Amino acid sequence: LACPVAVSVPGALAGRGLALLSLTAHCSRPRAEGLAQGGLDAGGADPRASADSSLLQDFWCWPASQLPRDRLSALVRKMAALQVLLEAWQLSCLANLAAQRGLQEDFPLHPPDLLLFYNLSQVREADCRAFTGRAAQGRLELLANLPDQRVALRRAALACLVGGGPHPRLTAPDLLLLGALVCDMDPSSIVAADPPVLQNLWRCPGLTAAQGAALNALLAGGRTQLGPPASWTLEGLQALGPLATYISPRLWVQVQEATGLDFFRSVVAACRAGRLSRQDAGRFVTSFLESQVNAVPSRPKSCVHGNITAATLRDDLFLVRYDCAQLRLCLGSRVLATGLDALLQHPLPTECQRVVKAKLAQLYPRGLPEDQLRLIPSLVYLYSRAEIGQWNITSRDTLVALLASGVALDNQTEAVLQKFLDHNGTVTGALLVAIGGSRLCWMSPQQIQTIRPLEFRLAGALDVSSCPQSRKDVLYAKAREAFSNSRTMASYYRFIPCPVRPTLPGGPARPHSPLPPGGAPVEELRHLAQANVSMDIDTFTNLNPRVLQSLSVGNVTTLLGQNAGDLWKARSHPTVSSWLRGLNSSALGSLGLDPDLASPALPPHATGASPSTTPPAPHLVPTWGLPGKDAEAPTSGSPHAPLGCLPLAMALPSGLLWLLHRGTRRAGPQASPAGNTGPLGGAGCTL
Repeated sequence: LACPVAVSVPGALAGRGLALLSLTAHCSRPRAEGLAQGGLDAGGADPRASADSSLLQDFWCWPASQLPRDRLSALVRKMAALQVLLEAWQLSCLANLAAQRGLQEDFPLHPPDLLLFYNLSQVREADCRAFTGRAAQGRLELLANLPDQRVALRRAALACLVGGGPHPRLTAPDLLLLGALVCDMDPSSIVAADPPVLQNLWRCPGLTAAQGAALNALLAGGRTQLGPPASWTLEGLQALGPLATYISPRLWVQVQEATGLDFFRSVVAACRAGRLSRQDAGRFVTSFLESQVNAVPSRPKSCVHGNITAATLRDDLFLVRYDCAQLRLCLGSRVLATGLDALLQHPLPTECQRVVKAKLAQLYPRGLPEDQLRLIPSLVYLYSRAEIGQWNITSRDTLVALLASGVALDNQTEAVLQKFLDHNGTVTGALLVAIGGSRLCWMSPQQIQTIRPLEFRLAGALDVSSCPQSRKDVLYAKAREAFSNSRTMASYYRFIPCPVRPTLPGGPARPHSPLPPGGAPVEELRHLAQANVSMDIDTFTNLNPRVLQSLSVGNVTTLLGQNAGDLWKARSHPTVSSWLRGLNSSALGSLGLDPDLASPALPPHATGASPSTTPPAPHLVPTWGLPGKDAEAPTSGSPHAPLGCLPLAMALPSGLLWLLHRGTRRAGPQASPAGNTGPLGGAGCTL
């Protein structure tokens, strides 16, 4: 979610009931204006005295670019002091401003997140350890759209700390400085590192399969504080935090039975209480139960521990005593009907979920009743369209329960929603918010057409970044219906802050303009390039690639403005790489990019791309560990971060999209940049 900025609207528009619009600033703005509520005003009070955390979260670049050097410096330091969490698009443009004003050398007083975006070639060798230590405290997921910057940061850090060898041994002081950068390290480096590396891995949002194997190799060696698996204790396992959910069955077999069972209880209790995600708990339970199966030579074919009762379902060791085979043999229909909620609060393995689904089908052959539907969101992915066709969904609460969990897949989403619409249900803005914008990706075009234009406005910022382009085209047409003729192109560009990720780029849709596949006419994006918006690189990487191919070097450098140098940091991003492959050596040189280093996959062929007619971006020379032709993607298992503010603009033209942000404000800081706050990850997830 981004920064809403209230802006007064001219009288002609005020007559239409648009007297005060909550706009979402996402990059720079054509001209200075005071901000009626929040945001940074270049002509207002000194930010050193007036700025608070919530106001600074509304930071946007154009007013800041008008500040004198000392006031901009004070603003950045205030952000660090208040630990303000900014989005990637805010940080990238702020980093460019700081570099232009010569503020980067003051990095010890700047937010760690900001250091992630700094030009690493400007970091002095004498400062590399201090710079690395502070930057590593930042949220690396912010660099999701700048893969080369992330690779460069890791390589520079290793070159500074351990000489950049192929498999460096990371000592305890090195690990303290590297922080979450270890999440991008080669698995062999993790195994060879000092035992404190566990504290670094604890900060990784997720581990790849190779990193998980490295973790298990490290734990098996017995060099960590836990010692060998046979000596592990409950307290030691809990201190591992989320890493404990990656322990392999081979190691669980070696753990003392009482310790393993105590830890199992704590994990299930944390999951049932909502302190641990079902995904993490499920990964642990599956691994632990596999170790139990391997320890038993044969599986009994009768109910061993007695029929399952309501009391049985309250036992945290339920899944240890009743594996999936016993669940099939010992679960009766009456207990299933009355105890379904209690049963599904356990992190059931997939096999057990299938057992429950089969028993529900026997109990309700004509389809699940609606009161039971609200209890099965974790099972929805198992149901076919035909099975969902037997359901009756009359309540909005039932629909939200089934779709808001994130488990339902595309075909289930369309089928579940249709059952709701069949009973005269309507898709409101509040419902779109409740089930998430990504559900728009999986609705049929006919279902999208049933949504009233007003509901799109009321929905606020919806994340549709994962939608296929064909669905974005449908959403664009719907949004054009909702917002066309809302204002002229001229007045739009006067007041709208920026283009905010238009997959279908441009200003307000012209009433009779053609809509080619993939988005609005490219001429509208060219028009935007002349509007002095200085689009940030985070937005640029999310433009429609097909539309981007039609832009010349001159168009792009004008569109990016002061951020044109960031093309280097994102040259391996698929959108940027695809555009660069269409340029000849002369065009690449005009961008300040070395043709041999511009893209790892850049072929030596030329096209008719026009050279830039604007001053080229500064040549970025890799002088401090920057990657060359062999740059690779990060090895971290970290998921990509959500795409900042206004991801719905991935489907809609910016000229229409700004109306969607009435009254929408970013939630406050969710977590400390230092990482998780509880032993098992998540928000204070404590066992």
